[in-house]
Amino acid sequence: MTIIKVSNYLVNVYAQAENVAVFSVSELSQLLKRAVESQFAQVCVRGEISGFKLHSSGHAYFALRDADCVLDAVMWRGTKTTAPLQDGLEVIATGKLTTYGGRSKYQMVISHVEAAGQGALLKILQDRKIKLQKEGLFDRKRELPKFPSTIGVITSPTGAVIRDILHRIGDRFPCHVLVWPVLVQGPGSSDQITAAIKGFNNLAQRPDVLIVARGGGSLEDLWAFNEENVVRAAAFSEIPIISAVGHETDTTLIDFASDKRAPTPTAAAEFATPDQQSLKLFISESETRLQRITLQTQERYKLMLENLSRRIPDLPSIVLEKNQRLDEWFERYVRSSVVFLERQQHLLNAIKIPSALKNVEQAEQQLEKAIQPLTTTFANSFFEKEQALKWQSMLLSQNSYQRTLEKGFCLVEGDKGVVRSAQTLKTMKEANIHFADGKVRVQPVKEQKTLF
Repeated sequence: MTIIKVSNYLVNVYAQAENVAVFSVSELSQLLKRAVESQFAQVCVRGEISGFKLHSSGHAYFALRDADCVLDAVMWRGTKTTAPLQDGLEVIATGKLTTYGGRSKYQMVISHVEAAGQGALLKILQDRKIKLQKEGLFDRKRELPKFPSTIGVITSPTGAVIRDILHRIGDRFPCHVLVWPVLVQGPGSSDQITAAIKGFNNLAQRPDVLIVARGGGSLEDLWAFNEENVVRAAAFSEIPIISAVGHETDTTLIDFASDKRAPTPTAAAEFATPDQQSLKLFISESETRLQRITLQTQERYKLMLENLSRRIPDLPSIVLEKNQRLDEWFERYVRSSVVFLERQQHLLNAIKIPSALKNVEQAEQQLEKAIQPLTTTFANSFFEKEQALKWQSMLLSQNSYQRTLEKGFCLVEGDKGVVRSAQTLKTMKEANIHFADGKVRVQPVKEQKTLF
């Protein structure tokens, strides 16, 4: 009798053919399954992914291979990964071995997988960076608002990052801060960060600027900020974004898509806000300069006014002098007026008024006698001229062309004046014929030649 140990089970195998235990296929598969799973319940395998296939159910099927062998693997939906899986990526997979009786094969059920080294992740990162750069997602850079009233922060609600940001904003420029808590690493973190960026953009009252931040860590820890959905959300954000992911030496793809990259979360808070102390100092210095300039200007104009005032004579003295001269002129005027009136009164007394009136009457009679012949001559001349004008007017009326038209005659007028011959009329396209009661426009008939 030979005894074979299969895990915790003892199977008696008899050499004699007629005494060998008979198993069904399912029984033997179950025995093998228990043996393999108990022996390899926790294993770590290093290998290169091959034939990766993500099923619609969310489960992933692929193989791990090295230079000589291949190991089938399955990863159920929701399994933690630190890097996107793809063919050619070398990984370290943790899980258990099991058998799949339906195909008589064994496979590894993976519970955790991570890239075998940073070299593989860097290769993925570089390829993704080139792809997104070609799409132009890293080109747009906008100016940050100088005096924000509201700042949105996307980070973990716990830890030193959010405390450092809030403390720095409070010191520099206290304003309203909205915090959108998210996971910053691990499964689902990239989806939460993407949702937070889009959520801030969809608010009715948007923040003036966004800060996306987390502390330092390894490349795997920061991988959520290298995911395409996060980078695209940052690139298409209508709100300016400051990225502050990791330490100063850490670089993620969101840094290229953001409008400003800060080496630390504290620096991001400084980029987002002005320094109120500097503003107060600037205002104080400006006020001091303004006061100094104002005083200097006042002194300059005061000096100019004093210089001008020295050139102007003493106005009160000038007024008093003019008043004195005016008084002198008034006195002279009064004296001259009295003398003039006295002289005129003396002359008036010397004139004999009765004899003067008699002389005026005699002059009027002589003037009437002299004007009488002139008036008679002018009236006769005017009457003769009036009769001559009436006679000329009658002759003009009798001989006018209007009186001729009333007798039955007509006047032909063309573009260039009166038409005086039939030959001239034949050459014209149109003409006006004037009658006593109006005119008529006519078109002359062209003479037609008759052939015999």
